[in-house]
Amino acid sequence: MQRFIGSLAAWTLALLLSLGLTGCGYNDFQRLDEESKSAWSEVLNQYQRRADLIPNIVATVKGEASFEQDTLTKVIEARSKATAIQMTPEMLNDPAAMEKFQAAQGELGSALSRLMVVVEQYPNLKANQAFADLRVQLEGTENRITVARNRYIASVQAYNVLARSFPTNLTAMVFGYPPKANFQVQNEAAISAPPTVDFEKK
Repeated sequence: MQRFIGSLAAWTLALLLSLGLTGCGYNDFQRLDEESKSAWSEVLNQYQRRADLIPNIVATVKGEASFEQDTLTKVIEARSKATAIQMTPEMLNDPAAMEKFQAAQGELGSALSRLMVVVEQYPNLKANQAFADLRVQLEGTENRITVARNRYIASVQAYNVLARSFPTNLTAMVFGYPPKANFQVQNEAAISAPPTVDFEKK
């Protein structure tokens, strides 16, 4: 009988603890934290997809003997800088690391935009089917980056609202769930727009 009472007390305590954790947002933190990490993985996946396209783009452009080497060099350097920064899920709470990562990716996007503008001056490149295919892939990747980034922004916003609201902010303090850093831009409209790339053949 005493064992039964002890077991019942343990079950009751576990149930109360479970209800308490649910009510204080603990389970919501688990869910939203995993969602934000998953969304971030997709952002990285799409940035990697873009980085993987660049060697083929550069190789194709190099075939144009008179092409401006300075433009190509800037793309290569920007890719090198962007791929050198490894953003782990643990670094997502670090605004400085997020800003550095975002700046590197933005620089790469700008370098690619400049490259595509310059390409318009080279009829042979514009007529090159392999290069045309790469441009279409790049455009699709930029769109995927925008979608993945927007999903990440939304997931972090939901997490941060929970982390800053009462009484779940107490749970955040107790269990170590600080607000996460998010993408920051001076022009908020720019966050949803890929770099300007002119794919129209003139």
